[in-house]
Amino acid sequence: MSSATTSSRTSGTTSVRATGATGDSGATSDSGVTGAAGFSRSALLDARIELLLPAFRRVGGRVWSVPEPDQIYPEYLCLMHQVIRSTVPLMEAALARCQELAGPRGDGDPVAAALVPYWKKHIPEEWGHDEWLRQDLAAIGCDPDEVWRRIPPASAATLVGAQYYWIHHHHPACLLGHIAVVEGNPPDRKVAGELARRTGYPESGFRTLHRHAALDVKHRADLRELIDRLPLDDRLDASLGLSALHTVQSLIDMFEQLAMAFERGRRSSVPPLPGVDGAGD
Repeated sequence: MSSATTSSRTSGTTSVRATGATGDSGATSDSGVTGAAGFSRSALLDARIELLLPAFRRVGGRVWSVPEPDQIYPEYLCLMHQVIRSTVPLMEAALARCQELAGPRGDGDPVAAALVPYWKKHIPEEWGHDEWLRQDLAAIGCDPDEVWRRIPPASAATLVGAQYYWIHHHHPACLLGHIAVVEGNPPDRKVAGELARRTGYPESGFRTLHRHAALDVKHRADLRELIDRLPLDDRLDASLGLSALHTVQSLIDMFEQLAMAFERGRRSSVPPLPGVDGAGD
């Protein structure tokens, strides 16, 4: 997910870039341009996602309102890495499945065929975003290799694993609903500075948020344009909604677990950089 999903409100930010939507579309056209009441499919998807965003923002506010935000931030970066490192592999799986469905001449599944150029363009745009999180950890004095030593929690596996299921056992277009969440609600440009103030860490430790505040604006526009021109039928349109809502709810559950632990006094267990004393203490 790249990342992940980030509310544009500082109090609600959670750093996994987000905004997507889901549910029945009621679409009346197979062109993919318009859905119920003449609204575009992308607008309907956004509206569905918005149904869960208030709860997402509330849990994000809890994450950054814990008594010691400097303790939760290293843990947050590790958690985000466990999610965002799946972004490129998910799209690579979707690309391979789309090529299979489209056929060697591209005259098979029309939706899959239309998605192949998008995946080929977007995959390189997401390369290395997990490494940005490791760089943020190092910038705040924490060991960036900690992300590889940890067992990813079941909440992260639930978030990502559903996408693999839908790609391989339903349709790879479902991944668009997930992407609509993690890239559809870019963080406000002021968020990184506010979190630096709250945690006491240097702003160089928030470069992932800084970068996604700019990048996701264009990615969101590209995705909306794609969704509106895909020849989706009602079944696939509803599938995108289901995928998006699953992503939002899974993120809520994941951040709820993180917030609860630190509201109860947990302290970060991310070790310091070798030779650096006190990081993460």
